[in-house]
Amino acid sequence: MNLQARLTISFVLLAVVLAATISSVDLAGEINQQFAATLERAENLRTLASDLVGLSLNRQLTKPLGEAVRDPEVSTLLRDTMLASHAIVEIAVLSPDNEILADSIPDEIGKTLLPYDDFRPVVTDKGWYGKWRVLREKKYYQLQQPLGPRNGPPILFVRVVVAPALIRDSILPRLKEDAIVALFSVIGAALVTMLVSAVAFRPLSRLRRQIESMTSGVNPPEAATDDLSVISSRVAQLGLQLRGAQFEVSDLRGNLGRLLRDLEDAVFLFNREGRLVFASGTVEKFTGLDAAALTGKTVADIFAPETTLGHAIAEAAAARQPIGRQRVAVGADGSASTISSALLSVDQLPAPPGGGGSGMLVRLRDPEAQRKLGRELQTADRLAALSRVSGGVAHEVKNPLNAILLHVEVARAKLARGDTSLEPQMDIISSEILRLDRVVKTFLDFTRPVEMDFASMPLDEFLRDLVDLARPQADASQIRVVAESRAEGVEVRIDRDLLKQAVLNIVVNAIEAMPAGGELRLESSASGDTAEIRISDTGPGIPPALREKIFRLYFTTKQRGSGIGLAMAFRTVQLHDGTIDFTSEPGKGTAFFIRLPIAV
Repeated sequence: MNLQARLTISFVLLAVVLAATISSVDLAGEINQQFAATLERAENLRTLASDLVGLSLNRQLTKPLGEAVRDPEVSTLLRDTMLASHAIVEIAVLSPDNEILADSIPDEIGKTLLPYDDFRPVVTDKGWYGKWRVLREKKYYQLQQPLGPRNGPPILFVRVVVAPALIRDSILPRLKEDAIVALFSVIGAALVTMLVSAVAFRPLSRLRRQIESMTSGVNPPEAATDDLSVISSRVAQLGLQLRGAQFEVSDLRGNLGRLLRDLEDAVFLFNREGRLVFASGTVEKFTGLDAAALTGKTVADIFAPETTLGHAIAEAAAARQPIGRQRVAVGADGSASTISSALLSVDQLPAPPGGGGSGMLVRLRDPEAQRKLGRELQTADRLAALSRVSGGVAHEVKNPLNAILLHVEVARAKLARGDTSLEPQMDIISSEILRLDRVVKTFLDFTRPVEMDFASMPLDEFLRDLVDLARPQADASQIRVVAESRAEGVEVRIDRDLLKQAVLNIVVNAIEAMPAGGELRLESSASGDTAEIRISDTGPGIPPALREKIFRLYFTTKQRGSGIGLAMAFRTVQLHDGTIDFTSEPGKGTAFFIRLPIAV
């Protein structure tokens, strides 16, 4: 249905509503007026009938009350009085026990007339709709006036009986008039609307033809400089801008696709209707289909709701909640994926300013690819660590070699002079050779492969073991130990004894850094697929100039330190595919962070 037809129907409906409203208001006024007029006539007739009965009784004072009221003249007067209104059906004079003594209907004299509902509340309390319902009922109402001594009980009652249904006959002509007016109003509105729409839409039709010619690539004909021609030129400019924007979006999408194609992630972008508008990366690995074949499909079409992955994405879309790196099964429940599990991330895009739904960004990552990348990074870290360790060893080896070379030159000089007392030089050379042997053995032990005894262990249990081991030495140094666990249910795969010894090296260093007491805090937490152990103290901190050297083999700032503890801790954490780092602020303390992968 085009706009012209909709406009015509709208105006016709508006005319119908207006006609119905006006007719309803007119009908309501007519009903209220008729009821008010009937009440007024009924009250006047009741008063007039009461006066007639009083006059008749005054003329017949010698007769008993019942006989005087039964005078045929009284009934005749009542009948003549009732004829003044078509809605009043009866005027009766009754005794206190409802016996009819005189009546506008002579045949009713002597019968009993039971009371009806009062007519006044119908007129004064009911609305027009309530009165309309009364008109449709075959029910009688009354107005009654007692007669008798001023200070005594009533001896007679004058009752006027009203039939509201008879009022309807006087309202029907008005209803017919309103119906005719409404019909002509609707017909007139339809004709006027059709005429106006035909005139008003003629220029718009011309504009539509011009837009169609532009979209088809044909330049619109030059027209006069009227408003529609100006609009047409503006539309042409907008069309050119829109085509330029489409080209830019296409180029951007292509560049983004080429960028994501080199990543290990699969990226899916859905619009507010839940349909895919963009996909790139390793899409085929997770769906079994090419990205181009998925465009336009819904979330349910790409990720079946009955699968674990599809169910997780459907719940996130329904609740409008993000998901951060959640591990889900992929290939084990009927999906086309070539891998068994994935790391799922769902981001809800911001809603547009006008409201309504928003889009959704789904990212899938192969954990094995991530672990492979992690192992490559760890290999690089180990090579860097080995370089740092080698630097420390080279420093330790250089000192005894220099001493040996120096004392060899001294011995050579003595021999050249014929002096054979070389015992001091030989003793020094011997001790330096022993020291060099110790350095080389330590380095070989440090770099020799270690037999690892891996087993899954709750991180909180490992933290409690550390606290139990550290507490006696901390209590002896008046150090308060605080343990805080935020990794309930998280397990790590470790060599328990080897990692415990490595972490204890850090804990002991922290205790020795607080000779005057302080606070030692051990915390555990988990984020994504990584667990973290944090050891912090309130000691003096590490000077900035020494921070790059603390993991070097043989580097120490203690008088009796060996310089092996932190280097061994660094090596042990590396063997667990983890990382170790620290932050320090002079005067406020140091915090070490040990991060380990969560057991799968």
